[in-house]
Amino acid sequence: MPKSMVVAGVMSGTSADGVDVALCRISAARDYGDSPRIKLLGHAGFRYSKAVRAAVLAAMDAKNASVADLSRLNWRLGEIYADCVEKASTRLGIKIDLIGCHGQTIYHQAVAEKYLGSPVRCTWQMGEASVIAERLRVPVVSDFRPADMAAAGQGAPLVPMLDYVMFRSAKVNRVLQNLGGIGNLTAIPAGCAIDGVMAFDTGPGNMVIDACMQRLRGKAFDRGGAVARQGRIISSVLTSVLAEEYFSASPPKSCGREQFGADFVSHVISVCRKARANDADIVATATALTAESVSQAYQRFVWAHLGTAAPLAKTEFVVAGGGAKNAALMTMLGERLQPLGVKIRLMRELGVPGQAKEAVAFAMLAWLTWNGVAGNVVAATGAKRPVVLGKVTHG
Repeated sequence: MPKSMVVAGVMSGTSADGVDVALCRISAARDYGDSPRIKLLGHAGFRYSKAVRAAVLAAMDAKNASVADLSRLNWRLGEIYADCVEKASTRLGIKIDLIGCHGQTIYHQAVAEKYLGSPVRCTWQMGEASVIAERLRVPVVSDFRPADMAAAGQGAPLVPMLDYVMFRSAKVNRVLQNLGGIGNLTAIPAGCAIDGVMAFDTGPGNMVIDACMQRLRGKAFDRGGAVARQGRIISSVLTSVLAEEYFSASPPKSCGREQFGADFVSHVISVCRKARANDADIVATATALTAESVSQAYQRFVWAHLGTAAPLAKTEFVVAGGGAKNAALMTMLGERLQPLGVKIRLMRELGVPGQAKEAVAFAMLAWLTWNGVAGNVVAATGAKRPVVLGKVTHG
């Protein structure tokens, strides 16, 4: 039977704002076939410096990134992740047995495009695992997404395995919505088995809001949604943008800066300006885009899934990620979801701080990999079979 381990999960999301480290004690279930037991021991967050964040965002610009800078950034991020894990371990006074490091997504192409005469799908998460393993002398599991993609999956989302293990309920439907750079949700009907889970990326989370704030106000994000509260939503722009094919495409599906990055933001700002929008109006419209895309995803895809599986169950909509701190965004979500009979909750109410959740997920996925257990949810990623995720670098 696998032994109990203290695992550090390391996550740096699409917002590229910093690193979250979650230290978890993970042990095998008491009964064969049950889920592992996970206890969050502590969590620490670390912001990227302005220079590092700028380098990460520049690396995501595939048209202009240099090979030399990409290689250097990969190694520098390895050092940064090692620093963050070491600081978290010291701060919390906890010795680590294993590290699960998601890395920084630089490019994610889940849909095949022809390259050198053949269709290719690909993904790339940076952060040299050898640097982390050597620094801390602890084995590292990294590069989680390619195994799922090799099995015909989208490589995302991967957090649904944690959602199912920790948050499923016999009596309550749960929709777990993360609002990081990208928005993603996991829908778990009451009492369902793993093959009853639905999960997919809903579209932009904070990414477009943050980019608008950076361009228009020179700020990294809209603190508390203060700017959005000052503006008006440009309905014509919102309707036009939501007509983009991604929003109506059926799951499984995943997205990133490739769909909602710099070019998309330029388009949103341009059409808002044509509608005589000021800066606050643009931020308000970007915020409404996230809220409306989440609401539409729920109504288009999730409602029927939950209703068919458990028509009499109550539904909780549990929000995590940086977007949960944006009061304007949360108000807009409430205005759209509460009339549907959905109760909105915050992830911390279920015992896990919202900012820690994805880091906890990669701690658990690393533990599964270390023990040779599949970590993808095929209903979420579209893979043809369950696979063991990641690569192991020994310390």
